[in-house]
Amino acid sequence: MPIASVDSNDSTAGNFSPMATLTIRNLDDAVRDRLRQRAAEHGHSMEEEVRQILRQVVKSADTAASSEGVGSRIHNHFARLGGIELELPSRSDTPQAPSLEP
Repeated sequence: MPIASVDSNDSTAGNFSPMATLTIRNLDDAVRDRLRQRAAEHGHSMEEEVRQILRQVVKSADTAASSEGVGSRIHNHFARLGGIELELPSRSDTPQAPSLEP
């Protein structure tokens, strides 16, 4: 299986362009073909498809690293599904502490 390597050529140092360039080597043909297919489905170039995938992954990682608690993140993840109101049963008995006597 080929190993992918990514070269970053940040041209901001020479003030040529404000964007970085990435070169990905040893990309499997199946991955390339799937990227081409996804790009066509979304109506843009493979390059734009990869940019959107990278933005989404980095954004997800940034969101997960936020100061939001686990409970809030779980709630936000499932909130789009909606919810239901459950009727809570009435509690008629009073809990008693257990006896520790033998």
